[in-house]
Amino acid sequence: MTPPLLLVAHGTRDPAGPPVVDRIAAAVAERAGIAVRTAYVDVIGPTVAEALDGLDGPVVAVPAFLAAGYHVRVDLPAQLAAAGHEDVTTSAPLGPDPALAEVMLRRLRAAGWRPGAAVVFAAAGSTDPRALADVRTAARLLGARCGQVLRPSYVTTAAPRTAEVCAEPGPERFVAPYLLAPGRFHRGLAALPVRAAAAPIGAHPLVVDLVLRRYRSACREVFDPVRAGPGHPR
Repeated sequence: MTPPLLLVAHGTRDPAGPPVVDRIAAAVAERAGIAVRTAYVDVIGPTVAEALDGLDGPVVAVPAFLAAGYHVRVDLPAQLAAAGHEDVTTSAPLGPDPALAEVMLRRLRAAGWRPGAAVVFAAAGSTDPRALADVRTAARLLGARCGQVLRPSYVTTAAPRTAEVCAEPGPERFVAPYLLAPGRFHRGLAALPVRAAAAPIGAHPLVVDLVLRRYRSACREVFDPVRAGPGHPR
């Protein structure tokens, strides 16, 4: 059984954002030979319910989020329940994961960063403690690759704010955005007084691999009769 994949992102009105999600979805579909649809939990459509319309049988939803915050733990499950599709399995979100740290390192290098130069880890903020814990994990993963201890900063909501960190006296800095796609947050980072802000994570092949790993892991949990055991949904 090969269920379709529903790639669920946050949503943005910035026209540069949705094409990134579309490119990831298209690359996943081509590489794995599976049906892939996209949906958004906020701001734009298609909504989760719209994306599920017309799909029969099992579906695997992969949250294209970099931390398990409100949208992953509360919003997406509520929207799936409201859609009335009873056979949807949700995978773990994309982040944190070593693959994302590797992509961020490559984006930093492309922006001119070299070992020894200071890095500011910048994430979208959250009030959810679990999401902030995921961001701290992501910062540690990137820090291990950069050879320095990285503590997260945030574009909004949480502290410290990236703008304040970058305004402090200190060495020349590079910003590493823990953001999947371009948009208002990334434009703000690019305007900061730093040497450069790296590109967002984007539709890198390692991200495509990660989406497929999340999808396949969820499939094994549900459809593998050995893992499932008696009475487990399949």
